[in-house]
Amino acid sequence: MSPARTGRSALPPAILLMGPTASGKTDLAIALSERFPLEIVSVDSALVFRDMNLGTAKPDAATLKAFPHHLVDIIGPEEAYSAAQFVADASRLIGEINARGRVPLLVGGTMLYFRALQAGLADLPAADPATRAAIDAEAQERGWPALHAELAKLDPATAARLAPNDQQRIQRALEICRVSGQPMSALLAQQAAPPVADALALGLLPSARSVLAERIGTRFKAMLAAGLEDEVADLRARYRLHPGLPSMRCVGYRQVWEAQDGLYPRGELLDRGSAATRQLAKRQLTWMNNTLRPETFDCLAGDLEISVAARVDQFLAGAARRG
Repeated sequence: MSPARTGRSALPPAILLMGPTASGKTDLAIALSERFPLEIVSVDSALVFRDMNLGTAKPDAATLKAFPHHLVDIIGPEEAYSAAQFVADASRLIGEINARGRVPLLVGGTMLYFRALQAGLADLPAADPATRAAIDAEAQERGWPALHAELAKLDPATAARLAPNDQQRIQRALEICRVSGQPMSALLAQQAAPPVADALALGLLPSARSVLAERIGTRFKAMLAAGLEDEVADLRARYRLHPGLPSMRCVGYRQVWEAQDGLYPRGELLDRGSAATRQLAKRQLTWMNNTLRPETFDCLAGDLEISVAARVDQFLAGAARRG
């Protein structure tokens, strides 16, 4: 999906808009949709879940009615959704939206989904229950930071983009190393896939990370004030959930679950949730800077909408000429 690829004029156009949490992606996507014939496709592994609204910063019902978002509210919180499913769904939607004479605007912060769409999915080994159990046992004895340090020796590229307490991803990366004998980063680098669209990739980066951190803290405080704890309690009452599910591993939901289970005082929830969200933003920025490398815009700039709209207008004009 790079501009350098041959045959891109024969591919349908698409716009990718990525950025860390709290960078203003949704507001910008809506503003662009008011200017251009676009349809929004969510690239967010949390927005796929029904009834998870506050902690995912899901657009409200009025916004979703005025600006429909594909791939939002498509599964229950007790289910799972994979990168492979996303690629299949997004590829189908790109074709359908272009057939309607419109252009898909793929918006979100799940960088693995963007990478999978652009470069394909690697042929990674299947889950190995025995290996996972062994890793979990080691984590209980030594702690996840120690396993992160081990991963840094085996697969420094993958470890660099993971937080020392990112249990799920550290476990998977170590599992791949032990089962295949190769680092996950090397396996991912081997995979290539033909592009599905002539895509313009745009990224929102903060010129001052401290300002983004302030936004994150303010937003998580607002989520709590709006009733995030009640939302999690309601989810636990309505669905058969456990803390290992992807839905309950989402930032914010995991911290509320732990507080509700008494793993730490509720008074620490704001700080813990904000810190976890800042770590998420850091991982997202690492993905963007080191792997995805989109054209970047300062998400804190006063003229952000004007600058991005000008680039989109240029891209769509070129796509119309090529088409």
